[in-house]
Amino acid sequence: MDGNGRWAKQKHFPRVLGHRSAIKTVRSVVETCTELGIGVLTLYAFSTENWGRPRSEVSFLMKLFEEFLQRELSTLMKNDIRLRLLGNQEQLPAFVQAPMKKALQDTKDNQGMVLCLAVSYGARDEITQACKQLAHKVAEGILKPSEINEQMISDHLFTQGLHDPDLIIRTSGEERLSNFLLWQAAYTEFYFTKTLWPDFKREDLLEALEIYSKRVRRIGKIDVEK
Repeated sequence: MDGNGRWAKQKHFPRVLGHRSAIKTVRSVVETCTELGIGVLTLYAFSTENWGRPRSEVSFLMKLFEEFLQRELSTLMKNDIRLRLLGNQEQLPAFVQAPMKKALQDTKDNQGMVLCLAVSYGARDEITQACKQLAHKVAEGILKPSEINEQMISDHLFTQGLHDPDLIIRTSGEERLSNFLLWQAAYTEFYFTKTLWPDFKREDLLEALEIYSKRVRRIGKIDVEK
């Protein structure tokens, strides 16, 4: 979800207003994905690198995250959405961890769409932590290095139990992954748009999905003749 700051700058608003306006787009995208029966939606909300932003902006984003968790919990329950967090929860301030844990607990038995919030998330950190966990098991004699395979690595990532993403959408004209789901995106389709996230509407999402639906996903193989 990229372009909040640039959206605010274009309108001569403070950057923080761009982040607040982004919440409306989040609601729209979540509602649309729920209506369409999409199984998993992941929103890249705050990266490990984002901790290096000005303290005032980081503080605002954390408060916005707290507000989102508190205000949207009833909506998540109403729509049978299960919340998951991808990222290092221990890095989050205490005032965020409390509502986050409540939302995770309250929605854990919901059977509808899984909404993953990538907060304090970085794919390199995720892979590093998985390697450390496997290394500990090897050191303890629980696991042999020769037994480590791709599925085992996947099972030690934040996305354990989830399918790899079919489609990654990036807004604002940037065309890079920016440390997002590096392992999981091996054969993911990409869709880039110059639209800034606060301006990303339901119609934009539907257009991205339509374009994706016309692509042929060979995953390293060849087309089978009909």
